[in-house]
Amino acid sequence: MTIQVAPTEIRRDLLTRREIAILDLREEDPFARGHPLFAANFPLSRLEIDAFERLPRRDVRIVLYDDGEGLVDLAAERLAALGYSDVRALRGGLAGWAAAGFELFQDVNSASKAFGELVEARRHTPSLPAPEAKALIEGPQPTVVLDARRFDEYRTMSIPTGVSVPGAELVLRARSLAPDPATTIIVNCAGRTRSLIGAQSLINAGVPNPVVALRNGSIGWTLAGQNLQHGQSRRYGEPGEAQESEARRAARNVAYRAGVRRLQPADLSALSAEPDRTLYQFDPRQPEEFEAGHLPGFRNAPGGQLVQETDHVAPVRGARIVLADPRGVRADMTASWLAQMGWEVYVVDAPEAAFAARGPAPRLAPEPPPAAAIGPDDLAARLEAGEATVLDLGPSPAYRRVHIPGAWFAIRARLATDLAKVEAGPPLVLTSPDGRLARFAVADIETLTGAAPLVLEGGTAAWVGAGLPLETGLGRSASAPEDVYKRPYEGTENAVSAMQAYLDWEFGLVDQLARDATHGFYVI
Repeated sequence: MTIQVAPTEIRRDLLTRREIAILDLREEDPFARGHPLFAANFPLSRLEIDAFERLPRRDVRIVLYDDGEGLVDLAAERLAALGYSDVRALRGGLAGWAAAGFELFQDVNSASKAFGELVEARRHTPSLPAPEAKALIEGPQPTVVLDARRFDEYRTMSIPTGVSVPGAELVLRARSLAPDPATTIIVNCAGRTRSLIGAQSLINAGVPNPVVALRNGSIGWTLAGQNLQHGQSRRYGEPGEAQESEARRAARNVAYRAGVRRLQPADLSALSAEPDRTLYQFDPRQPEEFEAGHLPGFRNAPGGQLVQETDHVAPVRGARIVLADPRGVRADMTASWLAQMGWEVYVVDAPEAAFAARGPAPRLAPEPPPAAAIGPDDLAARLEAGEATVLDLGPSPAYRRVHIPGAWFAIRARLATDLAKVEAGPPLVLTSPDGRLARFAVADIETLTGAAPLVLEGGTAAWVGAGLPLETGLGRSASAPEDVYKRPYEGTENAVSAMQAYLDWEFGLVDQLARDATHGFYVI
């Protein structure tokens, strides 16, 4: 049985900034219903796939918990097999944390969202309600709308006239997108956090224009009965030389005010060599810039999303974070926010020639165990003859988009209870998007059934690549799709009540932070 640790000891680690990774082993939907502030969603279903990138130091202190589902001991065994040596269990699980009188936070990325609310409360970040913003956009006064979300989110739905400028790009690009200081800049996202952080970034950097956040983002726009656009493709362009120079100067000043530390490449090497500290190395630019040239050993984490999703990208609270950006602005502005969120954060000042690594960063993950495989064409023939059953273990959104005809959707961590629902004829064939997760699940199936399943070689991607028939929708579902929390601020078919409830929750986060008292946030 896994060694247990009391909630009070975990709280002490958070308060004293000791490195700790608090991992919630449940799927995303139950996680979003309640968890400690700095817990990271780390589903048992994907543990081997995610561990090396999200937990880079093998002797980091890890605390596991669930809510009585029995996931902890199995997760501890799998982590030990991967080489993690300091793995413990939260005494009493989620209920034990609540029984100790400690706060439970809802939704995902809760710490970042709470920080955004604190920023607004402390700095009184200006914002406009949707009807006033609409009148400004349609009126005679020059106005630009800058959408601080990922481009794919912007494409799904956007404010009319909005331009996609993901958060870390705002300070670099805004002076060129609104060169007339009389032009009002409206920053929006889907809800509140990225609107507030984006608008305050421009204000902190001294952009001379009037800057406001769109109050409550596209949720507020929708609740006001105003129409959104869909499928837009307006994106930022390159800044002028003078505007970029001013952006660099301003961003560095903001980073200095926030207490960001600066490194030379030799300093980074020394930091990387320290064995007793977790070090995350991120390049906060957009993927296309990152892949055109980045520092070796760095991973891509666009800055706006890094600030929004820090718990996912860097689940070790108390770790060090180093950022690198040849133009400086994205790293400096991202670092300024991470520092205010309590991270020990650095920016490395490396010459542009050092950004020589090309393409996506190599994925850090263990090699899945060998498994008996079947090719797409062979599987298609067996399915046609009724001589195989496919079990798809990939994420439910991927399954809904496209899956092998007749395949069953299942969550790996739920197989012990849900496999019996599958109407299986031999052989059972496992698949996942690229086949890796399916190979890790072979031993699970063999333990449950006494027979080893086959694995689709190359996963569902290979089936699609072979041009074989496909189905869409949830189809046959052995497991409820609780691997994904339905965000009230994403997509276009959200209930009004859910959107309003989400806003009401966000409005209460500052008070909840005060009750929790472990955050260590400050606002410059």
